[in-house]
Amino acid sequence: MIELEGVPELIDPVMVAAFEGWNDAGDAASTAVAHLEREWKGEVFAALDAEDYYDFQVNRPTVWLDGGVRRITWPTTRLSVVRVGGEKPRDLVLVRGIEPSMRWRSFCNELLGFAHELGVEMVVILGALLGDTPHTRPVPVSGVTSDPDLARRMELEETRYEGPTGIVGILQEACAHAGVPAVSLWAAVPHYVSQPPNPKATLALLNRLEDLIGLRVPLGELAEDARAWQLGVDQLASEDSEVAEYVQTLEEARDTAELPEASGEAIAREFERYLRRRDGGPGAGQGGPPGAGGHATDGGDASYLRDPAGGRPRPPKAPGPGPGAGGPAGGGRDEGAEDAEDGDSNSGSGDGSGDGGREGSAE
Repeated sequence: MIELEGVPELIDPVMVAAFEGWNDAGDAASTAVAHLEREWKGEVFAALDAEDYYDFQVNRPTVWLDGGVRRITWPTTRLSVVRVGGEKPRDLVLVRGIEPSMRWRSFCNELLGFAHELGVEMVVILGALLGDTPHTRPVPVSGVTSDPDLARRMELEETRYEGPTGIVGILQEACAHAGVPAVSLWAAVPHYVSQPPNPKATLALLNRLEDLIGLRVPLGELAEDARAWQLGVDQLASEDSEVAEYVQTLEEARDTAELPEASGEAIAREFERYLRRRDGGPGAGQGGPPGAGGHATDGGDASYLRDPAGGRPRPPKAPGPGPGAGGPAGGGRDEGAEDAEDGDSNSGSGDGSGDGGREGSAE
């Protein structure tokens, strides 16, 4: 039995989780939960015992000085709680950690024990995958669930993936067996610029989370960081003709694939989402201080237009082929797959071979 002391009774709590490693390309998912903790000043109330789940030769502890006293921070998973104000306040239980090295079933059972004790109504797990998506287009974010009723009610995909999985897939199935509604949100990160951070993918995940749970997230400087990231990649890609040509090929493929979606129903749905964010419907006007950062619609395409007057960008590392990138010749990713890369469990990127896919692919 898990006993929680000092944690008040929560209001309509939702658990939001992300884990560094295999399921976290560009650190987009873990950065999203860290953003929620920072903006809503989350208070840590529990941490899992690191020795139960982590190989310290894979995830090493760090030593730091606290006023001249040496201290050690152990790699683990921590839980914090935030209360989101507004007309209808609610609580979020934030779970942020590293994909465990062992005892995954016990790991998931311990998290579900906390969820049960806190009365969590739904679990949302954030993930990010490497995919054949151009950095110049809105970030695809897919929502998947194992619950057919939940998929129908919340307009999600019912997962059909078969193959290797990470802790995101294991936790979602553990929730399903425990009778806890669970959703995974996956952002697709361009495999040719896989190095973290990727604020554009983080922003897209937070926008999709807003729509899912009906809360407005204060963005702070995240929208501006995402714009600067894209301008930086634009600049670096323009200096490499091979990469520029490859990006153009991805753009053409993406635009062609999305043409059937430009139906009246799809346009109306996007317009309704825009109005909710602008005028204070579900997903607007709750959480965060007045005057919090602006919003972009559906993955933030309004925030990523080229802006020559927007100041000097802060470019990431060069977008050319590299470890985990796959290069311009990289093969396609399997739609609906768990992980596009057969990589190190803590790289967050994989080897980019293109012969697989991550669960919840947004392609």
